[in-house]
Amino acid sequence: MMKNAGNYEIPNEMRDFAEKSVEQARKAFDGFIGAASKAAAAAETQATVASASSREVAQKTISYTEQNIAASFDFAQKVVRAKNLQELMQVQAEFVKKQAEALQHQLQDVGATVQSKVQKAAADAHATVEKATAEVTKAASQAGRRKS
Repeated sequence: MMKNAGNYEIPNEMRDFAEKSVEQARKAFDGFIGAASKAAAAAETQATVASASSREVAQKTISYTEQNIAASFDFAQKVVRAKNLQELMQVQAEFVKKQAEALQHQLQDVGATVQSKVQKAAADAHATVEKATAEVTKAASQAGRRKS
């Protein structure tokens, strides 16, 4: 039986079928890899945008911190210059009122910025997932058609 095994030839049709199957598998794999590469590039872009958004929020926070510290130094200077307890109390009341208003504005501004950035990032992420899903579905569909 071993002697006959050496003489057995694979039919040309079977070789052609195997070659076509390997080629179709390669094309399907290339399609999936292409879709994955596009999804990875889109994710990298989103990470860059998220980083820029974080910088914007950090810059606003630093700017507001600088404003608050400057206001505190101005307050300290007015306290030192106060001539009596009544003037000191008036300076204190004005400072507290102004800082409360400033803090409210700052929190609203930073909150609105963060909310806006998060909503945009979520929308971008959703669009990226939909696009990647469409690419993978397209690659799978093309691979399926090639098998037929």
